[in-house]
Amino acid sequence: MACRKDGKGRVLRKGEHYRKTDGRYSYIYTDPLGKKRTIYAKSLVTLRQKEDELVRDQMDGLNVYVAGSADVNFLFDRYISTKTELRSTTKANYLYTWDHFIRDTFGKKKIKDVKYSDVLFFYTDLITNKGLQVNTLESINTVLRPTFELAVRDDIIRRNPVDGAYAEVKKRNGGARKSRRALTVEQQREFIDYVAKNPFFFHWYPFFVFLLGTGCRIGEAIGIRWDDVDMKKRTININHSLTYYTRSDNSFKCEFRVSEPKTEAGIRTIPMMGPVYEVLKSEYQRQQEEGFCVAEVDGMTNFIFTNRFGNPHNPQAVNRAIKRIVDTHNAEEEVEAKKKKREPIMLPRFSCHIFRHTFASRFCENETNVKVIQEVMGHADVSTTMNIYAEANPEVTREALEKLAKNMDVF
Repeated sequence: MACRKDGKGRVLRKGEHYRKTDGRYSYIYTDPLGKKRTIYAKSLVTLRQKEDELVRDQMDGLNVYVAGSADVNFLFDRYISTKTELRSTTKANYLYTWDHFIRDTFGKKKIKDVKYSDVLFFYTDLITNKGLQVNTLESINTVLRPTFELAVRDDIIRRNPVDGAYAEVKKRNGGARKSRRALTVEQQREFIDYVAKNPFFFHWYPFFVFLLGTGCRIGEAIGIRWDDVDMKKRTININHSLTYYTRSDNSFKCEFRVSEPKTEAGIRTIPMMGPVYEVLKSEYQRQQEEGFCVAEVDGMTNFIFTNRFGNPHNPQAVNRAIKRIVDTHNAEEEVEAKKKKREPIMLPRFSCHIFRHTFASRFCENETNVKVIQEVMGHADVSTTMNIYAEANPEVTREALEKLAKNMDVF
């Protein structure tokens, strides 16, 4: 156990500790980035030598930063340490983006040497030579720009070299980011009917119906528990989300964590549509016979939708399943259509988020009260509902005009 004097009766300074069990000395301190660190030594003299070196190193590091000679990685580490308000998942995404795309390349440049053209060349190389999509580049820019903004506010540099670079590269490479397209009504019916009738994919049917019938985010759906469902009132309480991301211990392993919904508006109650009620009712009866989920994540258990190992679904596993289903369907549909001499109904490849997008599109096509749509979707800003999910396609536009002409008795 640590004490304020060592075995020889010498008084220890603040942060110094002595362990009687093994005679080791330690010094606990906070680095410039706000992280707790510990150094160890076998003797008090050696420990204090290390303390002196530590102070010099810290001062040298800060001096290098003030002089602008530190590299961009130093700047990012300093920036991310200030973002104490970030959700754990958001912080993990920022760290992944930086480590995967920036740290070993652009991150090694000196802060003071980075010019606007350097950022342009970096972004252009990512698009043309590395094959990144504009969407991915946007994520990189979301991390890189505020990192340099910290140096501007600290008076290390006068202007942010990242400003405007993303917009220019995006314009050169087709302009707007690739938009997500909802499934059409025909595609939606074809997909869910195929899953319902296929013996190899049928086990996905309840989960896909839930996604298409609630518009939940994938993290909300995989984290839904029987405790969150009221079968009598036919309501679903969305109050948390399950995330799956890399651990912070550099073990290269991933784990589930419970987090709050994406926004405060994400905490909501969704009424059950008839098909959702029926699949949940059937699923509950099945689990009564076969057993309920016992896997635990941050103290939570009783999850409704699980994989064959009894654990909540990994979002990437869901995406892989959708890909297999779509590819198998299209191969079979092409053969079947040739036999019947008709045009095949081909399904596009899509991710699990398209279920939410499709739900919202159907909702917008059939509901005029935007506030109702916003509440069910859990959007903090109604503009998100209208700008992203309220898609207009030729069929919907035609039906809308026909309905307008029918209702307007003026022609």
